[in-house]
Amino acid sequence: QVQLVESGGRLVQAGGSLRISCAASGRTFSSYAMGWFRQAPGKEREFVAAINWNGGTTNYADSVKGRFTISRDNAKNTVYLQMNSLKPGDTAVYYCAAGVNTVPIGTVRFDYWGQGTQVTVSS
Repeated sequence: QVQLVESGGRLVQAGGSLRISCAASGRTFSSYAMGWFRQAPGKEREFVAAINWNGGTTNYADSVKGRFTISRDNAKNTVYLQMNSLKPGDTAVYYCAAGVNTVPIGTVRFDYWGQGTQVTVSS
C-alpha cells in the first residue's frame, strides 16, 4: 500500500496562511491522484482538493476555492496544500489521500489515507 504522512499543521490566526505537506512512500507516487480531505469535530469528513497524477488538473471544494492551492512535487513524492486567508471554519484535521488516477478527476477513489495533521484557526 501507499504510505502517507502529513505534516505542517499548527495553530494560526484567522487571515493567516499555512502550508501543509504529505510525504508518500514508494516510487510510484507520480501515478496516483492525490487529495486533501478534512474533518472537524462532530462533522463528516469532507473533500477539500485533489490533483491528478501530473498536476495538470486540480479540483477544489467551493468552500476553499480561491484560498487554497494543491500542488505536488513528484520528484519529492510530496503533495502540498497551501492555505491562505484562513478562517476559523477551516479548523479540522487534514488528511492526505491517494488513489489510482482516473478521468475525470472526480471519479478517483481514494483508497489510501494518512494519519492527519491538525490545523487550528483562531479568531
